[in-house]
Amino acid sequence: MAMNPKIEKALNEQVKWELYSSYLYLSMSSWYESKGLRGFANWEYVQAQEEKDHAMKIYKYVISRGGRMLLQPIEAPPTEWKSPLDAFEVSLKHEVKVTSLINDLVNLAQKEKDHATINMLQWFVDEQIEEEGDAGQIVDQLKMIEKDGGSGMLYMLDKELGARVYVPLTQTTPPASQ
Repeated sequence: MAMNPKIEKALNEQVKWELYSSYLYLSMSSWYESKGLRGFANWEYVQAQEEKDHAMKIYKYVISRGGRMLLQPIEAPPTEWKSPLDAFEVSLKHEVKVTSLINDLVNLAQKEKDHATINMLQWFVDEQIEEEGDAGQIVDQLKMIEKDGGSGMLYMLDKELGARVYVPLTQTTPPASQ
C-alpha cells in the first residue's frame, strides 16, 4: 500500500518543523542555563524532548502507511533573547505557526479524503491547543512579573517551571502503527 504522495511530502515537511521546534527549545534551554534560570531551562529541555517525540510520531505513522521519510535540512535556531519574556513570546509565536501548519495538514488530508491521516492529525490539533495555552500562560505570568518588577516572583516561577517532568509520548499514547 503506497501512501498518498501529497500527504507523504507534507508530513515529511512537518517532521522538519517538529525537529526545528526541538532545536529551538533546546537552544532556549541552553540560554536559560547561561542566565542561571535552571527551572526555565528544565521546562524548555522537556519541551525539546516532547517536540522530538512529535516528529517521531509522524515518522512512525508515515512508515506504517507504507511511506518513506526523507529528512530535510533544519535551520539553526536563534541563540539569544532579550529576556525570559522575549523567549516565551518567541515560543508562543512559534507554536501559533506550528498550529497553522497542522491545520494546513488537516485541510490537505480532508481534500485528499485520507481519513487515517485526519485521525492521526487530530492528536496534534489537540496538542497544539495545549502548547499554545502553556506558552501563553507563561507569557502572561512574565508580563505580570515584569510590570511589578518582582525578581522574587521570577524566582518562584523558575522554581515552578523546574518541577516539570518529561513523560515519553509512548507512555501517553500508543504508537501510530497500533
